[in-house]
Amino acid sequence: MKKSIFYHAGCPVCVSAEHDIINLVGEENVEIVHFGEDKSRIEEAEKAGVKSVPALVTPTGNVLHINFGASMEDVKA
Repeated sequence: MKKSIFYHAGCPVCVSAEHDIINLVGEENVEIVHFGEDKSRIEEAEKAGVKSVPALVTPTGNVLHINFGASMEDVKA
């Protein structure tokens, strides 16, 4: 099974959502991408349709925006 990808910027809202996502789907089923640690993945997230973080991209390509933390423009700044 292809993994979901959880993108976030490291803010408290994002970290809380990360813990919840891992508890819901299992750590083995989700790749965590922290833009503060890997800005090279921002373009990939935008191409996938991520408009704000935290966001989860499912294996089928659906983007689930979770509890608005920051826009992608804020992340790139």
